Amino acid sequence: MTRIPYQRDPDFSRPLLEIDPAVHAHMLERLEFLYGRETAEASMPELERILKVHYAHKPPELVEYEAALEPAQRFTERDMILITYADAVRSKDATGIEALHHFVETYYDSINTIHMLPFFPYSSDRGFSVVDFKAVDPKVGSWDMVRELAFDYDLMFDAVFNHASSRSEMFRGFLRGEPQYDDFFIAYDSPDDLTAEQRSKIFRPRTSDILTRYETIDGPKYIWTTFSPDQIDFNFRNPAVLLAVLEALLFYVRRGADIIRLDAVTYLWSEPGTESIHLPQTHEIIKLLRDVLDTVAPGVALVTETNVPHEQNISYFGTGTDEAHMVYNFALPPLVLHTFYAEDTTAISDWAAGLRLPSGQTHLFNMLDTHDGVGVQGVSGILTREQIDTMIEVAKTHRAYVSYKSTKDGEEPYEINTTWWSAINTDGSDEPIALQVKRYVASRSIALVLKGIPGIYTHGAIALPNDHKLVEQTGIKRDVNRGVIDTEIFREHLHQPGSKRSLLRMEMREIAKMRTRNRAFHPAGEMRVLKPSTRVFCVLRISPDQERRVLTLTNVTNEVVQVECPIAELGVDDRHWYDLVAGEHWSGSESILRVELGPYDVTWLVPTRERLEDRRQGR
Repeated sequence: MTRIPYQRDPDFSRPLLEIDPAVHAHMLERLEFLYGRETAEASMPELERILKVHYAHKPPELVEYEAALEPAQRFTERDMILITYADAVRSKDATGIEALHHFVETYYDSINTIHMLPFFPYSSDRGFSVVDFKAVDPKVGSWDMVRELAFDYDLMFDAVFNHASSRSEMFRGFLRGEPQYDDFFIAYDSPDDLTAEQRSKIFRPRTSDILTRYETIDGPKYIWTTFSPDQIDFNFRNPAVLLAVLEALLFYVRRGADIIRLDAVTYLWSEPGTESIHLPQTHEIIKLLRDVLDTVAPGVALVTETNVPHEQNISYFGTGTDEAHMVYNFALPPLVLHTFYAEDTTAISDWAAGLRLPSGQTHLFNMLDTHDGVGVQGVSGILTREQIDTMIEVAKTHRAYVSYKSTKDGEEPYEINTTWWSAINTDGSDEPIALQVKRYVASRSIALVLKGIPGIYTHGAIALPNDHKLVEQTGIKRDVNRGVIDTEIFREHLHQPGSKRSLLRMEMREIAKMRTRNRAFHPAGEMRVLKPSTRVFCVLRISPDQERRVLTLTNVTNEVVQVECPIAELGVDDRHWYDLVAGEHWSGSESILRVELGPYDVTWLVPTRERLEDRRQGR
């Protein structure tokens, strides 16, 4: 990682940014698509001003560094992302960002990127109802603490641009009738202005009413609130909103963001009479954000968070060069759950074998757990309705909660609220802890071997069980996976021989290290899905230069499984293979490699000659 910080103040004594005429025309076209020619031409000077101001903050060495960037090398096998709240950990010596910094530095040496969920002042939804988009919540730290963190890790910031808190100055200004905020939000004079038919078409991950009544200086108004009465949707039909978003986006870049997560971006543009998701205008806004970053911050990546069916989700890659660099792989968590519950790899193997990305600049963000839980929308059309229902029922026996969304046909499951440990292992189980840890590591290994960028949520990294007490206190199902981690208690458990934490850290740490040190896992490399058994998930990874390969096998059952892999399918004429995980050698016949896997074994095989070459070179 190279960190060249932005200057705190713009330097206008240097030559200003000169926008390429073709790029200028392209941006103007996007604005015209959204607002028409006249408004686009009127808005373009402000867009140019925002870009020029940002460029003036860049030191010359950063300009030079970015000019040499290779897009295909933006992500490598070394990338591993930790998803966390800024105040996820508590320490007697530090709080918030400082405590998090020390915690990751001490215990997670394979992590190179930290995704801090919204760390701005907020009023609800654990940070996702932002009061001030440009301030750090003083309860978690300061911009100076963010800067210190950025010197040790790449950072992902949340851009919560779909909505603002009802306590934000923008919305309060709207309530007061201030002209600059007059059209910042979607407001109706009467709830009947949005008809029953229009309401029935709107796709929402909630069951509450879409409109919330607020008293304004001009009388009562009914405001579009996709997620909650405290989260007020922006009106992107107003170009001033889009320009404010662009300015905030670049502000985050100057403050250390290497990746920007577009939260709930699929709901960005609302249109009565439609589902108000995936609209062409939403895609066009993302394309404009990408244009802006490509022009003045080419090292920064966009990731979209769209918890929807897989094919809709990956549509946010666009052509492969004009929208998101990375999308959340929302199909993966429920597929892994189904695989381990059913002890059958058929569905995940078929799905993985069919994965196609539009370009080498696009990547899947392979996470299993997040602050929300396990969404089930991602496997719509991949798993059957019966398979999804069965998965949900099994999760309930693990004491998970289920959240629902409104549809025109009524309510249906939207996500399973659980920690990943409790999803994989039954709460209160009398199984040996070593077996539970093996099952857990096996499930997590799938996110490591798939093509893409692996991520892990803080609570998953230390295998916390469901926090039912917190849910009882707050009444919020998602809080089952949002408790604060006490570092003193964690340290005590970690140093108890044979404990869950000590076993987990030993096993996960080793495979994480192996993953980040092997070029076969480079996201631009090749992935081949093999199907030697319905009880084993088998993926062959090959480095971009074809010089390194790893055959990964994951036993998803509590039984011994023997598999046979035709050597011809492995792309290398070698009968002798070495298991990086167990340190064992396997030899096959001239045509077949036979491997025996114990319950929940994770086996990563490399040709023995590659292993010997690595040892000679000290790798």
